[in-house]
Amino acid sequence: MAVSNGPAKLDLRKVYKALYSPSAKTVSVVDVPDLAFIMLDGSVEPGSSPSNSEGFRRGIEAMYGISYGVKFISKLRAVDPVDFTVMTLEGLWPLWEGGTPPAGAPMDFTLLMMQPDHVTDEMVRMAVDQGAARHANPLLEHVRLERWREGLCLQVMHVGPYADEPRTMERLASYAAEHAYRNRGRHHEIYLGDPRRARPENLRTILRQPVSAA
Repeated sequence: MAVSNGPAKLDLRKVYKALYSPSAKTVSVVDVPDLAFIMLDGSVEPGSSPSNSEGFRRGIEAMYGISYGVKFISKLRAVDPVDFTVMTLEGLWPLWEGGTPPAGAPMDFTLLMMQPDHVTDEMVRMAVDQGAARHANPLLEHVRLERWREGLCLQVMHVGPYADEPRTMERLASYAAEHAYRNRGRHHEIYLGDPRRARPENLRTILRQPVSAA
């Protein structure tokens, strides 16, 4: 007789494989459904870049802290425990011409991490309180749970440094022009791995752009 070692682990990257495993060779079209995310708004300090921004770094710490906190709250709850793989970090940025912000342009961002549908506001608030008790981070209390339907998007995998992203974004723009799509909404980046630790040449980033049919 098989012995259970606890709840089966839910892996949303496998559930939504088409959204999180695009090709680096070809642009793909996806329709992103209504999904749950924890979110955090922030800004890169003037004169800084995301790589050396204190606000961006603290935001990443808050997002990972809450996601792991929610995971363990879910896994250890007495009724209907669910273990799940913590999802990768995502970011929404302004859509700049050519993919590069002009000098002095504000760099506002929203960080996201997908959550299973059973996650509640109460679970997120519990994770915030537990995280604040362990580490002082003023951004923790600003993390929120929201549902968001991104809809029709173009996406492609970018491999390499973030500084080289404009070349890959040109491929998205060319595909949109060739297939009569119009950009809408903010530029979306999905960081496959922790952007604080990976070597630049090993970075893998999904570049996604919401579009509408002309």
